Amino acid sequence: MPIIGLEHLTPEEITLKSWDTDTDNTFTKVFHEGDILFGRRRAYLKKAALAPFEGICSGDITVICANPESISPELLPFVIQNDSFFDYAVGKSAGSLSPRVKWEHLQNYEFELPDMDTQRNLAKVLWAMNDTAESYKRLISATDELVKSQFIEMFGDPDTNPKQWAVKSIGDIATDVHYGTSKPAIEGGIYPYLRMNNLTADGYIDLTDLKYIDLPENEMDGCLVHYGDILFNRTNSKEWVGKTALFDLDQDMVIAGYIIRVRVNSEVLPCFLVKYMNLPYMKKMLRGMAKGAVHQANINAKEMQSIKLYIPPLELQQQFAELVRQTDKSKFVVQKAVEITYSQKRLFKTTNT
Repeated sequence: MPIIGLEHLTPEEITLKSWDTDTDNTFTKVFHEGDILFGRRRAYLKKAALAPFEGICSGDITVICANPESISPELLPFVIQNDSFFDYAVGKSAGSLSPRVKWEHLQNYEFELPDMDTQRNLAKVLWAMNDTAESYKRLISATDELVKSQFIEMFGDPDTNPKQWAVKSIGDIATDVHYGTSKPAIEGGIYPYLRMNNLTADGYIDLTDLKYIDLPENEMDGCLVHYGDILFNRTNSKEWVGKTALFDLDQDMVIAGYIIRVRVNSEVLPCFLVKYMNLPYMKKMLRGMAKGAVHQANINAKEMQSIKLYIPPLELQQQFAELVRQTDKSKFVVQKAVEITYSQKRLFKTTNT
């Protein structure tokens, strides 16, 4: 029996892509194929997806079923996965740390609907846009897998080091290791402030939710990051601790205390080290290294510096870095196409009456 928790719903994604099966749980709420699964806790996360099968789900998910006499079942997912509906849900949510919205409030959401034929035609257009965006995202994923496979082909499996490269620790090649600041972000701050959510799981910088901070000059040196710095997420959930990203922006920024700034000597290219740290083998190792609770795991600077890696010839690293640059250019173009498709979908807005 498929089992859906809030963690399986992806923000702003109408397609359900992950779930558990026959795992221990306390869920009792049943849903059916074609239902919409709406994340009622922290509605600002914009979690709502179409159920592709029957299963059970968390109590923090509201199951919504279309009345086919009133609305096209194909259109309802886009009514729910819609900024207007989420804004309404957030406004009706109660609770400070973990706000939830009740169905008794959601059911009162009113909006204008065209006739049924228009609804069906509109649904076809919206689903075509969604399918286009999904195909673009699959292309991006395939590109990422190509880079990982090329890494292994060029340098060998890091677990066995078949090419017998020299092995050193991160501490051996690091010229600077520094924690960020523990000071909070402030409204109207001067410096862009990178927090752990700004590091993606695949080694990039995401500025979607960027905060700002002010710091005195005497604290800037240790917390400022420049182009080419490596950023290591030392504290996070067990799943995400150890996220490692390359700072490849021209604008200097400040890092939060949950991030470690690493600079390396000329033996290793930052691009190579970041891709190494994002290999599945390393992700598994990092999860094993992490100490602490599941939701607050930690890998400190000393432990991070103890991590071993092989050191291929610099020329080979440079060849790989060039491959990454070219694939990133291609990904950028495709990602822009995804964003355009999503922006076109957002033109469909329900009008709350």
